[in-house]
Amino acid sequence: MKIGNLILEGTPLFLAPMEDVTYMSFRRMCKKYGADVMYTEFVSSEALIRDVKKTKQKMVLFDFDRPAAVQIYGHNIDSMIHAAQVAEEVQPDFIDINFGCPMKKIIRHGAGAAMLKDLPKMQQMAAEVVKAVKVPVTAKTRLGWNDNDKPILEAALRLQDAGVAALAIHGRTREQLYTGKADWTLIGEVKNHPEIKIPIIGNGDITSGQKAKILLEQTGVDALMIGRPAIGRPWIFREVKHFLETGQTLAPPTVAEIVENVREQLQLNLEWKDNERTGILMMRRHFAKYFPGLPGFRDLKIRLLRAEAHEEVNEILDEMVEKYKNTRVDYSFAEK
Repeated sequence: MKIGNLILEGTPLFLAPMEDVTYMSFRRMCKKYGADVMYTEFVSSEALIRDVKKTKQKMVLFDFDRPAAVQIYGHNIDSMIHAAQVAEEVQPDFIDINFGCPMKKIIRHGAGAAMLKDLPKMQQMAAEVVKAVKVPVTAKTRLGWNDNDKPILEAALRLQDAGVAALAIHGRTREQLYTGKADWTLIGEVKNHPEIKIPIIGNGDITSGQKAKILLEQTGVDALMIGRPAIGRPWIFREVKHFLETGQTLAPPTVAEIVENVREQLQLNLEWKDNERTGILMMRRHFAKYFPGLPGFRDLKIRLLRAEAHEEVNEILDEMVEKYKNTRVDYSFAEK
């Protein structure tokens, strides 16, 4: 698979861009377990125009990230051109345009998945961004707006004509948000359409190695993208790769092994932010996901989510190791 001059062997696994999730420490954990391509959190073109410091910090890439992309979003073409040029300054391997975010705060301004309601503008925006930068430009989108409006094939053809180097497709509509099941049928139709020449990356409900293999065989996509299933489970990339290579399922990690990962991710936050409380607050979404299905975990989980000191977090984690010892965490719920 190629994105510009970037060559990716086999079936590469992409970590999907997610706001307040795919920051440095989480990316590093996913890279540790086999994610091949990283994305920053998506960044607002309008915020980049205003030179918002917090937004620019989201674009910082580290050596371990490579290959990596900066994802930008917006509704104004001139702003997106400027944003792409600012993003290019951090030397990403490629720039990605977000045409798929379904959240109200994004679509109410006509950005993200709202672009699916104006395909000519989507195509024009992509074409102008492609012309504005020297690095490859890719895009990520959804099947459509709702069950009665799924123009993904037309969108893919238009984006290919605009010059995008690859397209990631999430198998849901905007109306679905993140509910229901991802529909990979249309992803396969796009990938196997005779006029589609660019790489197609499939995204949605890749919750295990078995599921990844089924979807890969069903569609023939060039790469797989994993988003929410990786939160609290960065080793899913290792699990998927192992199954694709061997047909065997790895044993899930023990609580003690997960605790070591939590400590490592938290320590990365503390070193990166140099602020104890901030580093811990950034972990809360991950705390809530790292230990699914543990019996009697509710009180410990509440304490973890309320902790504001590193020492306090470590004490709770110590209690968990003592209480659960070598208990393995069951992720089979994700297949339901």
